[in-house]
Amino acid sequence: MTTTPTPGEAALGYEQARDELIEVVRKLEAGGTTLEDSLALWERGEELAKVCRRWLDGARARLDAALAEEAREPEEAGEA
Repeated sequence: MTTTPTPGEAALGYEQARDELIEVVRKLEAGGTTLEDSLALWERGEELAKVCRRWLDGARARLDAALAEEAREPEEAGEA
């Protein structure tokens, strides 16, 4: 299931989302928060993980396209 990013999520770069996700996990692991705060942190972590996944999926697609193009170039050079 793919969701459309909110404007705030779309503006987040990979490093920003990753760093905020690390902080969310640190807070959850430390404990000492109310159930309501823990749930809010968990939900934010889920959103940040989706942002990171979209960035990584996009990077993988670009890498795959570049590798495919590189593989085609020697074939095309041989056809000339």
